[in-house]
Parts: sequence; structure tokens; C-alpha cells
Amino acid sequence: MIFALAWILQAAANRLIRIFRRYMQAKAPSADEQARIQTLARVFRNSAAIVIVIVAGTLILGELGISIAPILATAGVAGVAIGFGAQSLIKDYFNGFFLLLEDQVRQGDVVEVAGKGGLVEEVTLRYVRLRDMDGHVHYVPNGEIKLVTNRTRGYATPVIDVGVAYREDIDEALGLMREAAAALRADAQWKDRIVEDLEVIGVERWGDSAVVLRARFKVVPPIQQWNVKREYLRRLKKLFDARGIEIPFPHLTVYAGQNKDGAAPPFHLLETKPSKIE
Repeated sequence: MIFALAWILQAAANRLIRIFRRYMQAKAPSADEQARIQTLARVFRNSAAIVIVIVAGTLILGELGISIAPILATAGVAGVAIGFGAQSLIKDYFNGFFLLLEDQVRQGDVVEVAGKGGLVEEVTLRYVRLRDMDGHVHYVPNGEIKLVTNRTRGYATPVIDVGVAYREDIDEALGLMREAAAALRADAQWKDRIVEDLEVIGVERWGDSAVVLRARFKVVPPIQQWNVKREYLRRLKKLFDARGIEIPFPHLTVYAGQNKDGAAPPFHLLETKPSKIE
């Protein structure tokens, strides 16, 4: 009877979990959401099976006249010992469960976790596998993850910082930035990735040799933000060159000081350029 009841409970648990999985997958048609729900359903199913087997096995041993007190005592001591030795492993599984449950990381996202960033290739209860820009693969244990920075969730707003010379007209430079953005949005290859006009924020700061202007786009899907930014900067550089807007490079002014009569030698403007050391 105990065995039959355990089998019935296991079948009922599997059916309820299957119904819950189908219901959630119907509300989340994306492949990423379905994969996450499938992983959670598998975790729930395995947890239910472990609990039912342990309880049923204990009851059956009791009915067979086998004292379970020594077994429980041994299991308790062994559990404590294993728990001390596998704290990090247990922590990994708990953190991985909540990462999946709260939908913090999905396969295909670009994230930064535990000081490592890259494209998420796999998310399990044990670890997150990342591949960075250099092609290096990082396996980050979930227990090491304290903060998740997800760069590709919903939409992205890549920030564009452009430096122009102090002598240039700021309004003209901002107008050219808008012009380059409008041309980019009109391009059939890029218009579907930029959902709003360029947001010009204005003068960000006065640098050592340039006035830094800031603007940003709103990009969907967010993983395209880097491609949009690169293409926009390429077009803006060509437009600045065509209109004669100077993009400054570092300069060095050397002042030799004054003599006792108060006279000073003329200033000399030196351009800092890469040099070959021989």
C-alpha cells in the first residue's frame, strides 16, 4: 500500500508539474522563456521524486521491522559531514535555482557576473558559461555571483561621447550629430534597430583638449547596441571631415619660463604623436 501510494503521488506530482509547465510556456512563447521554464520544471520534478522516495522508503523499512533509528542517526551524521564539505556546491545550486526562477540570466544574453563579462552560452543550476570578445570561455559558479549586470534585457541606450575642438560651433556640431543619426535611421539596414530619434543630451564636459558632446540611441534588440554605435561613429567621422569639424588630438604646450627682465620666449606647440624608440 505504501509503495502504491508513493507511485500515485509521484504520478500526480509529475502531472501537476507538467500542467504548470505547459501553462507557463503558453504564456511565454519565446524560446528563452520556454527553456527556463523547462529547467525549473525538471528541478521541481526531481525534488518531488527525492522527497517521495525518502518518505516511502522510511515507512516501508518500518513496516518490515527494520529499525530506522540507526539509519537516521547515521544519515544525520553523514549529512552534517557532507554539508560541511559541500557548502559551496549547495550554495551554487541554491543560487542557480533563484537565477532561473527570477529570470536574471538567459542563454544568449550579454552579462557581467563575478568580474567576467560575455555572451551567455549556457545556464545551469551549477554554473553560468560565458564566452568573451576574445573567444575565451568562462565557467562562473553560481555561488560566486553576487551581482548580475544584464546588458541585453528589453532595450539598450548606447551612449555616444564625441569630442570637438574648442574653436568649433557647438550648435553646428550637435546639428551634424542629429543629421548623421537621421541618415542612419533612414537606412533600410539599420532603421528597424533604432526605435527612437537620437536623444541629444548636450555638452557633457570640458576636456583637456576637446569639448565632449553626449547623445544616445534607443536600440531594440539590445544586443545590436554595439553595432549601431560603431556604424554611427563611422558615419559621424565622415560627416565631420566633410564639414570641416575638427576632432582634436592631444597637444602639449611647453613654457620655458621668464628671465630676470620679465621677458619670456615664445610658446611652442608640440603635437604628441606615436614615435618609434630606437
